[in-house]
Amino acid sequence: MTSPNESAQRGSWSSRTGFILAASGSAIGLGNIWRFPYVVGEGGGAAFVLIYLGFVFLIGAAVMLGELALGRHTQRNPVGAFKATAPGTLWKLVGLTGVVTGVAILSFYGVIAGWTVGYFFKTVTGSFSQAITASESQEIFGGFVANPAASVGLLFLFLGVTAVIVWRGVSGGIERVSKVLMPALLALLVLLAIRSVTLSGAGAGLAFYLAPDFSKISAQTFPAALGQAFFSLSLGMGAMITYGSYVSKKVNLVSAVGIICFLDTAIALLAGLIIFPALFHVGLSPSSGVGLVFQVLPTLFAELPAGQLFGAAFFLLLAIAALTSTISLLEVPVSYVIDEWGWSRGKAVVATATVTFLIGVPSALASGAVSFLSDLPGAAPDFLSLMSIIFGNYSLTIGSLGLAIFVGYRWGVEAAAAEFQSEGVPAVFKPIWAFLIRFLAPVGIVGILVYIIATQNYF
Repeated sequence: MTSPNESAQRGSWSSRTGFILAASGSAIGLGNIWRFPYVVGEGGGAAFVLIYLGFVFLIGAAVMLGELALGRHTQRNPVGAFKATAPGTLWKLVGLTGVVTGVAILSFYGVIAGWTVGYFFKTVTGSFSQAITASESQEIFGGFVANPAASVGLLFLFLGVTAVIVWRGVSGGIERVSKVLMPALLALLVLLAIRSVTLSGAGAGLAFYLAPDFSKISAQTFPAALGQAFFSLSLGMGAMITYGSYVSKKVNLVSAVGIICFLDTAIALLAGLIIFPALFHVGLSPSSGVGLVFQVLPTLFAELPAGQLFGAAFFLLLAIAALTSTISLLEVPVSYVIDEWGWSRGKAVVATATVTFLIGVPSALASGAVSFLSDLPGAAPDFLSLMSIIFGNYSLTIGSLGLAIFVGYRWGVEAAAAEFQSEGVPAVFKPIWAFLIRFLAPVGIVGILVYIIATQNYF
């Protein structure tokens, strides 16, 4: 358990609502609005979406409950949580994997988050006030991300803002920001979805997104869908263990997980309703890759009444959604350094943010600024995409596998369930969750990884 001084440094949520909004904010971000549409586009559309939804509610929700229960039980960071429940063993490496994964994801996630800030200023200054074609939008995006000063500078800016909020602590920084801004993002997304589905050509986009064509499923569909589920829910990176360590014993973890998964999935599906009708309206390919959102939406805003205002509001709120995720990603290593090394919160924030920035510079230069980072051999076209594949798909999946095995067998479902059974959860829930965490999650994850290793030369 933490000492009084450690507790002051670590902080806690001031309310159940604050925790749910902050955890949802961690899950709801660029993973839903930026990453989800482009991996759906590359994965074949509606068939991918169905597989993704199955992974979210059958595997992702079970793993999330295990992470939150472990965090609340130990009140420790990801490494400390495993050390507390399995002292003197190598299980702490699962937690350390989560910390490393979180830093790696933040390093390239911060680059994309910086793009949202850049596009906010582009919209405000009138870059998209006139109607533009899809090819013009692609050209603008390509020139923007190939500017090394802009990409690196925006990465630095975004990580700096993230560091300031994390420095302010849990309730004073993370929770306060999440309470205000997440509802605003949801309202704007609903308005944009209503407009997008009424565009000419929207029917083809909706058919791609909502009418499954199982012939489009490939060997990469399953790991991509599973990786997206873990990425979107912030699993396997230590974030939910860390957030769980700040949760009051009075909070019903089961209902909280249900709400978080529902909100996260709703936002992802809503983002698809915005992107794919607009995508087919402007004639771009669904497999346009990491720049999909930035290439499609400016053409949509140019056609809207008060489109400049809508565009500026969207990219501002998208940046804020990214911020609610980056603060959770930075909080993971900060919590680790505070707990395990005894550093003050301020020192831990400065050190971890600096390291993350340095790791992120290659990703910031990987979209045209530096040729050898922008044109890689193999399945990943550039360094940023490679980082997304390694850490956004495989590392998260491996970390979640370790968590499921640990909770299901080493810590044990009885001990884990004791952390949430006293909260009025129906007795029938425990055996269902035990089956999911002990059998379905590990078998499903291992099966997918073995299949990929045996059949694909992915890199």
